[in-house]
Amino acid sequence: VHRIDKDTSGLLVVAKSDAAHEGLARQFADHSIERAYLAIVNGHPAPPAGTVSGRIGRSDANRKKMALLPDQSSRGKHAVTHYKTLKTLKDCTLVECRLETGRTHQVRVHMASIGHALLGDPLYGRANARLRPILSRLGFQRQALHAAVLGFIHPVNCNPLQFSSELPADMEELIDETAR
Repeated sequence: VHRIDKDTSGLLVVAKSDAAHEGLARQFADHSIERAYLAIVNGHPAPPAGTVSGRIGRSDANRKKMALLPDQSSRGKHAVTHYKTLKTLKDCTLVECRLETGRTHQVRVHMASIGHALLGDPLYGRANARLRPILSRLGFQRQALHAAVLGFIHPVNCNPLQFSSELPADMEELIDETAR
């Protein structure tokens, strides 16, 4: 029902029955699912909180990548991400990204589009030169992205559910190494 990008840690939801699948799929389609991701991005976003929106679709330059398309484009799908700074680090920032929509690579594309690609992201950005030795020393070889919160209405008994997942050790270690 819910997918997360390869090399992204955290929560996902799986349905065990057709009824559960249909109910969850409906909530994903109407964007009523609560999703919050934690990401470590290059640099310091200014402003420290904001919203990125636009159409996300396949990149014309690289078919393996998604891209933020021009507003007048008929391709792609509308996507909205709200971000806020949680912790300013040396040459990078821990941000929370709350999704209104769920598009392929949405957080990665949106943060890269405002000049703050995720650390370790092999597709959408390169780390600041001062951060590369830290990533190498830690053996950090994935995008610094974690699905931290997932909330929805249970599709059978209608109870509200919210799940959270702590940052994994590799991201905690990266934060410790880049703390000011």
